[in-house]
Amino acid sequence: MPLTEAPSGTRIYAIGDVHGCVELLRKLQSMILEDAADHPDARKVVVYLGDYIDRGPDSRAVIDLLIDEKLPGFESVFLRGNHEESLLQFLDDTRIGPAWLAYGGDSTLYSYGVRPPASTNPEDLAAAQTELLRLLPASHLEFYRATKLTHVEGDYAFVHAGFRENVALDRQSADDMLWIRDEFLESNADFGKLVVHGHSISESPIVRRNRIGIDTGAFATGVLTSLVLEGADRAFLATSPKG
Repeated sequence: MPLTEAPSGTRIYAIGDVHGCVELLRKLQSMILEDAADHPDARKVVVYLGDYIDRGPDSRAVIDLLIDEKLPGFESVFLRGNHEESLLQFLDDTRIGPAWLAYGGDSTLYSYGVRPPASTNPEDLAAAQTELLRLLPASHLEFYRATKLTHVEGDYAFVHAGFRENVALDRQSADDMLWIRDEFLESNADFGKLVVHGHSISESPIVRRNRIGIDTGAFATGVLTSLVLEGADRAFLATSPKG
């Protein structure tokens, strides 16, 4: 079986779901910078796998950091997660509001200074939508809209949730790339690339023949994980767990 490799001369850092944990992101990025200093001649790429917001306390601060404090000397790739997709949908259509609020959207509203709606009736949701549109910085809206669904480097494909088997990577649906779970996690299919993803929480990184999952539940565990790739080598960096 041929080796799975990153592009020659490139060192890649993929970061799992941040979910509003800005201090964990700062710590992990410091670890990445320290690690990268030992590889001064490499092209350096950092791929964020989405779900920057919701659940944790500092969604707005996470986006500020990603916009204003990009890692020096790195190419930055920002993928979209289902939580960013839900925020964007809420800005256009409040009908997604009850579902988004149920899985952490209230934390994002608080971080932007918006009081979450007292109920899920249309009037309360519309009021929250109006206030979020008023308080959301234009740079943040531009950031959310500019996020990508997937990114390829060498033999690796990066995506938030995963892919559907028996569908070419360039034919995958946005819905699957943002939301798929069991059909992807339980698949033994060869997707044509080794898939690096977040979205589905595990106690530690999951390494399979066809995928590597690095969502270690930072908002609940304190563990934010990065996969490090160079040539055929793989390693992990992670913040310390809570407690």
